[in-house]
Amino acid sequence: MMRPLQISPETALTLSKQLGVPLEHLMHMPQHILLQKIAELSKKNTDGGETNDSAEGKEEA
Repeated sequence: MMRPLQISPETALTLSKQLGVPLEHLMHMPQHILLQKIAELSKKNTDGGETNDSAEGKEEA
């Protein structure tokens, strides 16, 4: 069984709101999926062009 994520309550609440995921769901989300969602959120916030990070996200399919 996986441990809940080791993040502060403030960080958990912020991520939950920004990702549109219930807090309980967020706390039990696998870390690699959460990191992927944070990366996607970061790309949206920066509105950046093509970077090395954007190429990595396309490999998941």
